[in-house]
Amino acid sequence: MTFTRRRSLQDNHAVALFALPALFLYGLFFFVPAIQTLYYSFFNWEGPGTSAAFVDIENYKTKLFDDTIFRGSVTTTIKFMFIVVIVQTLISLAFSTRLVRNTKPTVFLRSLYFFPTILSSAAVAFIWNFIYDPSNGLISSILAKVGVHYRPALLASPKTALWFLALVQVWAHAGQMMVIFVAGLQGIPKDYVEAAAIDGASRWQSFRKITWPLLAPATGIVVAYTTLQSFRAFDLVYVMTQGGPANSTRVLGYHIVSTAREAHQYGEAAAESVLFMLLIAVVTFLQRRGLRLLKSDARMIQ
Repeated sequence: MTFTRRRSLQDNHAVALFALPALFLYGLFFFVPAIQTLYYSFFNWEGPGTSAAFVDIENYKTKLFDDTIFRGSVTTTIKFMFIVVIVQTLISLAFSTRLVRNTKPTVFLRSLYFFPTILSSAAVAFIWNFIYDPSNGLISSILAKVGVHYRPALLASPKTALWFLALVQVWAHAGQMMVIFVAGLQGIPKDYVEAAAIDGASRWQSFRKITWPLLAPATGIVVAYTTLQSFRAFDLVYVMTQGGPANSTRVLGYHIVSTAREAHQYGEAAAESVLFMLLIAVVTFLQRRGLRLLKSDARMIQ
């Protein structure tokens, strides 16, 4: 064995040793709980200290065919995800196109828009509970000062609650996604845009045919991360609406916790968690297929 090859093997062993602590923690806090969740999803289990009876796939049958609240939670989760992904992506993209230059005002505005991201979800929920409060909230106070004596209960109607909950999610994370789009825009060579302008392309045509396809990598990150954020919107729901009114904001994350802690059906909650993971996998797969088309347009430009 040559000296170079021996040194390369030693380096690989060193890298593996450095990775072992991270792999151990990942397995301990993610892989092991995931296996336990899959295991308990086949049992009728009411929680720690109780016996677990094997029920095969009955928990899955109950959730898919008999539990209307669970199916409604799936629909609500998908609707919430679509609202957040579409609105947040469009807003963050619009802001990034205006703040792409590294001037003092744009850097300040980027920092200002990014600020909500550093707040915890619970803090964001309390802030917006105050804003939405129909009695003494910010919106009602502003309306009263301009002579409009109307106290909108934005989170009390099943028709509007999910939309205004999604607005809070967008407000909290649009600045973070804007920074990703700014990085993507700054990485696009100016030669492409200048060549399009020389050929007589309008700003919209240049954006649609050149800038947007070349933003495919940044768009993929934004869409994927925004999707995961929307699926993890448990804190907002728990603090702001508790799944109401009339289960209109009962997303899957909140429903799973409610099944385990309130109904004491930990086996059913485990089955719901497995189905939730499958839903995330399907949505992620479909998104990757769609973004692959956008990336193919980017390759044609390059």
